[in-house]
Amino acid sequence: MKRRTLLHAGVAALSAAAASMPMAQERTKVRLGYTAVADFYPVFVAAEQGYFSKSGLDVEFVLLPLTANVPPGLESDSIQIGGVSPSVFISAIDGGLDHVALAGATIGGRNSTELGLVARAGSGIHTAQDCVGKKIGVAGIGSALHVSFRAWLIYNKVDWRKVVFVEAAFPQQPDLLRGGTVDAVVSAEPFMSRIVDSGVGYIASYYTTALEDDQQKMVYEATRAWTQKNPGAVKAFRQSLAEASAFAQVPANDPAVRAAIGKYIKLPPPVLAKIKLAPPQPVLTAKALESWVVMMQVQDMLKSKIDAKRLLVP
Repeated sequence: MKRRTLLHAGVAALSAAAASMPMAQERTKVRLGYTAVADFYPVFVAAEQGYFSKSGLDVEFVLLPLTANVPPGLESDSIQIGGVSPSVFISAIDGGLDHVALAGATIGGRNSTELGLVARAGSGIHTAQDCVGKKIGVAGIGSALHVSFRAWLIYNKVDWRKVVFVEAAFPQQPDLLRGGTVDAVVSAEPFMSRIVDSGVGYIASYYTTALEDDQQKMVYEATRAWTQKNPGAVKAFRQSLAEASAFAQVPANDPAVRAAIGKYIKLPPPVLAKIKLAPPQPVLTAKALESWVVMMQVQDMLKSKIDAKRLLVP
């Protein structure tokens, strides 16, 4: 109830802001980069339900293989907004890029089951200690799943440096497990369910016990320069995302939400019907980003002091 109340309050505030904006004479063209994970479903819904169009945005979706492709894509202007894991976003800032976060996507917490450690059948991996000396695939070194999984190892008093991490894009994970290239993968829906259903692997742990509740899983990133030149587009994007998130919270709309996911990440209906969807949370706060900054500091991933308040678009 608390989460739903906050979501509706955010929608009301953004609706008021949108009402004060002048009518656009023509739509603002935006190329939006995303990866094939279900956490981006609010933007899919915003497109399919016409919220982007209504707010004056002409959004073109660009499917990227890895979340790490988002910061360079923004720098080259091949995309103007990118869905990215918080850790990749913060790493880009630490590396000297002047980027900001516009909004959030979905949230997870200690009871989340949308991501987990999927071990190869017969590997014998069931605990954090079992991962020592094993080869674990992650969809992007430094990605949110990589960072949060290492936080879980630390939480269980396991030295993450004794685990071998290799990059394994989500679509490649079943084959890498099947061939024995990796012992386990850190995966997310819908890929996690597909691996388990195929019999190649099993859920060793929903490792989110190390995470804070309402942990922001993905954010939308842009260059600071683009947001300063396009404040109307930023407001329109946030408004569309808030309306789409509210739409997705209505149980009767679940078929439409899943159909939108299937369109943009090409999933068959049987898989779509089974995947678990994380709650949407488009309103992003400095506190939510700060929790990722702390996790990354503990893992010696940052060279500079990061001020989470400066990472947000006003």
